[in-house]
Amino acid sequence: MKLKLTLTTLLVAFSTAFLSAGAMAAEYTLKLHHLLGPKAPAHSKMLVPWAKKIEEASNGRVKIDIYPAMSLGGKPPQLIRQVRDGVVDLVWTVNGYTPGLFPRTEVFELPFIHTNDPVATNLAMREMFEEDLAEEYKGIEVMFLHVHQGQAIHMVDKPVNKPSDLAGTKLRIPTRTGAWVIEALDAAPAAMPVPALPQALSKKVVDGALIPWEIIPPLKLQDLTQYQIEGANKTRFGTTTFQVSMNGDTWKGLPKDIQKIFKDASNEAWVREVGEIWSKSDDFGIGLAKKAGNTHIVLSDAETEEFKKVLEPVVERWVNEVVDQGIDGKALVAKARKLIAKYSK
Repeated sequence: MKLKLTLTTLLVAFSTAFLSAGAMAAEYTLKLHHLLGPKAPAHSKMLVPWAKKIEEASNGRVKIDIYPAMSLGGKPPQLIRQVRDGVVDLVWTVNGYTPGLFPRTEVFELPFIHTNDPVATNLAMREMFEEDLAEEYKGIEVMFLHVHQGQAIHMVDKPVNKPSDLAGTKLRIPTRTGAWVIEALDAAPAAMPVPALPQALSKKVVDGALIPWEIIPPLKLQDLTQYQIEGANKTRFGTTTFQVSMNGDTWKGLPKDIQKIFKDASNEAWVREVGEIWSKSDDFGIGLAKKAGNTHIVLSDAETEEFKKVLEPVVERWVNEVVDQGIDGKALVAKARKLIAKYSK
């Protein structure tokens, strides 16, 4: 009996040691840093599954440690610098937090370029990337670009049915193109990273925000706002572009087979899935707000058209702005609209 017990103990100890060694056998351990908390859909439903897919496909050679909520330090607008400088290996960040760095990609943020289908916009960005967007991502290797469902209107205590209802209000937005949208609505923009929004709403620093529904649960916006407003057929008033990117030197240091694993995990099927993840998260968010007793206002077709007329000059403003950078904005707008129409459901 003692001999059997000893052999069993030795076998268990050997197996444990073997498994522990296997768990520590990753050849490439990478840090992925981002701004939202671990309960946010971006973390739990997008970044964690993406990292796990790469780890499994590499048979444990790659390990991706994810650090949410800026837990490695700094503020959200510093994420792109952190990855360029090699402070971290990977980031998920909002392009608009660093105005001027990604002017070509901004075309997808403009009002009514993206309308209501993140899958279509994700695929359009993917198709345009090499020819039209890649040059503004020097020093990093883009894994994938994506958008969220799009900017809808959240208001603390004021219903909105027409553009003039927003006159004189102060609204949060993360991007310069979003600020132009708010200015066109005769309101005042307040730029801030999304983690700062709950406090700004609770203290009435802002009257509302342009942001998708998916952020309602992690920030508990159902308790801080009374009204959620969107256009007909889930039409939104612009969107935000995001990137998951790797430090250029980190990328070059990976062998070709590992690079292929990253690219395969970030392929067309994946950006489709990312769009669906954000759409489903958006549906969950608005459902939570309605359950809490908030009013969900869906504008009529005519009311939505009124917003389109008021916001069309924002597109013209962007076209005129980027021409000084040698960018043919009119051509990018036309191409983006054509491809989004191509990929729309």
